[in-house]
Amino acid sequence: MKLKEPVKPLIILVLAILFTAFHQYAEEKKTLYLIGDSTVRNGGEGNLQRGWGNVLQDFFDSTRLEVSNQAMAGRSTRTFIKEGRWEKVLETLKPGDYVIMQFGHNEGSVPDTTRAGYRGVLRGMGDETEELTWPDGTKETVHTYGWYLEKFITDTKAKGATPIVASMIPRNKFQDGEVERANQDFGKWARDAARRQGAFFIDLNSIVADQYDKWGQEVVKGLFERDHTHTNEAGARINAWSVTQGIKDLKDCDLKDYLKKDKPTLFLIGDSTVKNGQGDGAGGLWGWGDFIAPYFESDKIKVQNHALGGTSSRTFQTYGMWQKVLDKLEPGDFLIMQFGHNDSSPLDDEARARGTIKSAGLEAENIYNPITKSQEIVYSYGQYLRQMILAAKAKGVTPIVCSLIPRNNWQDGKVITAENDYGLWAKQVAEDTETAFIDLNQLVANQYNELGEEYVKAHYFNDTDHTHTIEEGAELNAKIVAEAIESLNEIGLKDFLNNE
Repeated sequence: MKLKEPVKPLIILVLAILFTAFHQYAEEKKTLYLIGDSTVRNGGEGNLQRGWGNVLQDFFDSTRLEVSNQAMAGRSTRTFIKEGRWEKVLETLKPGDYVIMQFGHNEGSVPDTTRAGYRGVLRGMGDETEELTWPDGTKETVHTYGWYLEKFITDTKAKGATPIVASMIPRNKFQDGEVERANQDFGKWARDAARRQGAFFIDLNSIVADQYDKWGQEVVKGLFERDHTHTNEAGARINAWSVTQGIKDLKDCDLKDYLKKDKPTLFLIGDSTVKNGQGDGAGGLWGWGDFIAPYFESDKIKVQNHALGGTSSRTFQTYGMWQKVLDKLEPGDFLIMQFGHNDSSPLDDEARARGTIKSAGLEAENIYNPITKSQEIVYSYGQYLRQMILAAKAKGVTPIVCSLIPRNNWQDGKVITAENDYGLWAKQVAEDTETAFIDLNQLVANQYNELGEEYVKAHYFNDTDHTHTIEEGAELNAKIVAEAIESLNEIGLKDFLNNE
């Protein structure tokens, strides 16, 4: 069938509009280029080392911004330019793009033509130079670290893109309990170069070092692989998250607008007191996690209860449940964890082998696990919590530690609390990792004591179980959790509560 003549121009017009719209949409997608060394880009087949740039895309909306990691292991500011790597970035850099530059780990050697000095630069911010003659007769002018950074900045601006200087991440080197910083040399010069050229600056060295100091040397060493410079994936994610925090603090920098803003999820993990069975009230028993969702605005946040009955802080991880949750976590999510009821079991019994060492410390014990029929290193209750906290933070997630709800055990008219064991250790880990803490054990105990032993036993528990609540008890505990969240001003979860 032939189209009528008046129809053809209309179709052409529509196609032109669609093409223009598509073209404009495609043009709107920005690119964030990363340049630097192996602490920004690392890894490969069989290599467990990762740079923070390897995982930075996870924190951005990939439909609006693409992270192009052009960093290369072993490079300095000098060799990144000399090898033509910077020129290749400039060839595709377009107006509206961004460049984050982080160098400093490979610049420290004296510049010369030997293998040891081929990537060294002159120290400082000055204009001094040094002339080198290579064995083939070619000449090279070596500049200061500041000079090379300023070249990256001015070249980026000349292309209409936005330069952002980041000081280098700290190494895993501690002295007198504090990590070594670069605030008197390369970190300082990076700041000076950004200030002098009017570029944005992220003091990544200080942001990460502050966190390392709080966690301590024993915890931090678990973030590095083989040496004191290169992080594993967990360390890389923590550093990437630190980059995003620095981006959020940059005044008048719209790169923050491209960070993920999807509706967050509140994940719950724990044992049967958080989710009993399938969460369907089988046997009349419920966990408080099954009644927490109505306290939140469903159009602003999702709630997922991944607790599993019978698990301890150890077996929730060794059974693979934690990895499944970890794979789902996205930057901006929240995670509430409550373990302890099953951690007091033996480490190596033939029934479940779910116990943990009774402390918040770093103790470990090598045991034979009769369930898996293999050797296993078992850690403390506190260390298992700490592992999940750090992994969550590394993904840009806000964790919240809850002490375990009290059992229906009484003494002298007062419910027995865990203030000297699991409640205390949960609090200590939260404090050590600067994580939000809800003393659910004490809050529920206060309510139980106010209502009295007879009332609590009659309304919140059945006659044969002193641990698992019936529906009314689970509803009470969920209400107490929600009220506690409302008092957590520093983490933002309260903003999603339903105020009706």
